[in-house]
Amino acid sequence: MKRLLCILGLLAATASGFDIARPGYEYQFPRDHFSHPAFETEWWYYTGNVRTPQGRRFGFELTFFRYAIREEATGESPWNIRDLYLAHFTLSDIEGERFYKTDRLNRAGPGLAGADADQARMWNGNWEVEWLEPASPLGPQRLKAYAEKFSAELVLTPAKPPVIQGVNGVSQKAAGEGKASHYVSFTRLATDGSLTVGGETFEVEGVTWMDHEFSSDSLGEGQVGWDWMSIQLDDETELMLYRMRRSDGTADPYSSGTFVDADGRTEHLAWSEIRMKPIAGSEWESPTTGGAYPLKWEVEVPHLDVRLTCTTDLDEQEVVSKRRVGPSYWEGAMDFAGERAGKSVNGVGYLEMTGYDKPLQIGPQER
Repeated sequence: MKRLLCILGLLAATASGFDIARPGYEYQFPRDHFSHPAFETEWWYYTGNVRTPQGRRFGFELTFFRYAIREEATGESPWNIRDLYLAHFTLSDIEGERFYKTDRLNRAGPGLAGADADQARMWNGNWEVEWLEPASPLGPQRLKAYAEKFSAELVLTPAKPPVIQGVNGVSQKAAGEGKASHYVSFTRLATDGSLTVGGETFEVEGVTWMDHEFSSDSLGEGQVGWDWMSIQLDDETELMLYRMRRSDGTADPYSSGTFVDADGRTEHLAWSEIRMKPIAGSEWESPTTGGAYPLKWEVEVPHLDVRLTCTTDLDEQEVVSKRRVGPSYWEGAMDFAGERAGKSVNGVGYLEMTGYDKPLQIGPQER
């Protein structure tokens, strides 16, 4: 049976036999930090902004994806494919004006890739994140990834407990049962370690954001892409915002966000409470895909008295799909500046934009 491989949860119809994200899910940690094979699609996203002692700025992304191509493995051989594992690794050298990117695709095989609670790690080849104290909700994680021209070895320590995104255990993306994901974030991971770029090693420290989502059927009819922001402000608060874009250019009302205060308390934000607007004329056009990505945004959450401008100093941070197993997308290190509660604030974060080169929505002929 022909299956459409869409790593980022872009399925318009759920394959029979897989669970869907439903309200009331009871999270248990550390179990829910790792794999959920009953769900079709799953990913772990690490995005961070770090600096050297001299102030040189870098951003990085390390992402692990699991996609089930069938409900059960066929036979007992470790080479029989049940899940495929994709990983992306990027590094943004802001001052050097260079963007490095690579990816890899593996089956689980005899230990080639996976996300295992017993081993307390996610990995794809020699890229991995290992939980050093898996029983502790605030234990450190060790991130390691190596490529020909760049690498990262970092320790990430949570400053706040994990955040369960959405309402009643689900992050709803569209109307209808199961058009949702189970979504957990670490919104502030203190980060230190080293990056190697072009043969030169830099000691760095900063802050990382981690997202973990699992689902089987999350996008709705008419949705063509999304815009997602992680925002880490210097007053120790964080925002996650996403806008699900429809084919007519409007935002789906199921777009939403989360505010995390300095003590780790969370507040769900409905789309009616958010202003997330790209600034006209700020588009960067990709020479590879032709996508025109807006790189300057205005963000407001009026009832929280938050007003921010989002910008980047490095236009070219597009991840181009070369393996035909997912979309091309722009994901890069961002700066935020503005006001919260009448006081000036600055911050860093990441912006992800999909569906700008072509719509993500799959048509009936592809189901």
